[in-house]
Amino acid sequence: MGRRDALDSSEENLILDLSFEFAKRIVSLYRYLQKEEEEFVLSKQLLRSGTSIGANVHEAQAAQSRKDFLSKLAIASKESRETLYWLRLLCATGYLDAEAKHVRSLLDENRSLIKILTSIILTIQETEK
Repeated sequence: MGRRDALDSSEENLILDLSFEFAKRIVSLYRYLQKEEEEFVLSKQLLRSGTSIGANVHEAQAAQSRKDFLSKLAIASKESRETLYWLRLLCATGYLDAEAKHVRSLLDENRSLIKILTSIILTIQETEK
């Protein structure tokens, strides 16, 4: 059974689309933090981890093996969790307002990515048993 047999195409397209759209939002937030808040350290970390999610999901599409595919998705999952950390830290340090609708939306979107990636990884691992 190939790696794509474990996922239906709608789930695969969903994570591709969501991770790309999330990366676009992260780039916009990065620009805001740099220009308006003059925050350069945390925002750079956020940019790296937040855009790495989609990059790894997309790279997984060209994986050379099932193990390589899972590895890329696992990296995307870790980057999602790191991104959540940076977003929470930016809120805790006053650079972002955790109660603002767009910030809550970004946090929710990040948590959704984590859940979807976890689900995909577990589904593929179950098919290997």
